Amino acid sequence: MRDFEAVYQAYFGDVYRYALHLTAGDKALSEDLCSDCFLKAMNALHSFRGECELRVWLCQILKRLYLDYLRYHQCRPSVEVPEDLPDPHSLAESFDLANDAMQAHHALHGLQEPYREVFSLRVLGELSFGQIGELFGKSANWACVTYHRARSKLKNELEEKE
Repeated sequence: MRDFEAVYQAYFGDVYRYALHLTAGDKALSEDLCSDCFLKAMNALHSFRGECELRVWLCQILKRLYLDYLRYHQCRPSVEVPEDLPDPHSLAESFDLANDAMQAHHALHGLQEPYREVFSLRVLGELSFGQIGELFGKSANWACVTYHRARSKLKNELEEKE
């Protein structure tokens, strides 16, 4: 049990950030998925073969759990609305930032797979190209090229909307 506590401490942050990305910021769902993920990993840790990094293995478990959740609930991820209102003195600035964020969000979700997921894993999940490549069963070079293509597509999309 002590070994699993070390695994949990070392990888919870990465797995949780990945869950937040998949669920479009749904904290409650992300926490539930992480709990299920680590429970499943704890029960299967003896079967981990080490063919990929442990972080990648955990993210694969989480991704499968999320896809199962979507199939079961037949729904799409929802976005939580922030509870705190912006400062009235910076309201115009907040609207500009929100508009930019919304445009970036739409552009990101308009990308085809695997560009969308590779970009998100790199930027939001803070995974290395090697880890992303392992997750997809590809090379680190493939992940790097795919990420840069996704970034270029996003940049072009956002420039067209200006």
